Amino acid sequence: MAVERTTVNPWAWSGELGYHQGEVVSGQTRTLYCAGQTAMNADGKPEHAGDMAAQVALSLDNLEAVLGEAGMSLANLVRLNVYTTDVDLLFQHYGVLASRLGAAGVAPPTTMLGVSRLAIPVLMVELEATAIA
Repeated sequence: MAVERTTVNPWAWSGELGYHQGEVVSGQTRTLYCAGQTAMNADGKPEHAGDMAAQVALSLDNLEAVLGEAGMSLANLVRLNVYTTDVDLLFQHYGVLASRLGAAGVAPPTTMLGVSRLAIPVLMVELEATAIA
C-alpha cells in the first residue's frame, strides 16, 4: 500500500513559513523515530562551537545519515522538533533548514523550542524527527 500524505493547514501563514500544521498519513508501512541529531562528528565530538549555521547544517547531515541507513531521506519526514539554546540566532539561520527541507519537497509539522542548554554545552541546536516510508 502506498503512503498517502494529506496536509492540514487551517491557516495559510504556516505554509508560507515552510511547515504544515499537520499531516494525515495513511497506508504507512514503516515508521522511524530518530534520536535528536546535533553537530557531532563521526567520532562523537561536537563541531562548530559558536556557529549556528554550521551546526544546523551538520545536524541535518547527521539526520540524513540516520534516515539513509533506514532507506529514507528528508522527503520521508512527517514530524520535526527543533531544540535550540538561542531562538533568535536560529531564526537568523533558519534558511539553512528551510532550504534543505524545501529541496526535499517536504514541510513537516515542526515545533521549535528554546532550551537553556543541550546535552553538550557547546551545542546550540538539536533536530528530533519522525519519518515514514
